[in-house]
Amino acid sequence: MKKEIHPKNYRLVAFKDMSNEHVFITKSAVNTRETLEVDGVEYPLVKVEISNTSHPFYTGKMKLVDTAGRVDKFMTKYKKHLDKKSN
Repeated sequence: MKKEIHPKNYRLVAFKDMSNEHVFITKSAVNTRETLEVDGVEYPLVKVEISNTSHPFYTGKMKLVDTAGRVDKFMTKYKKHLDKKSN
């Protein structure tokens, strides 16, 4: 393996699926501002909108949770435009 190709801050990080509160820990070099304590150990925290525990492909359910409210934001932003088209 080549030396000096990996980032210096490669460490264990907690990823939290915000749609179902599932937390998994893996190595990453991602920058974070928040931390989370898991089993008495504090890890840098990355919040994700979807993971293998909530994605329809893995769950077999065709329901997709909109945790960020993107549909509502879209509808609010384009409501006038959509109303004009329907008239």
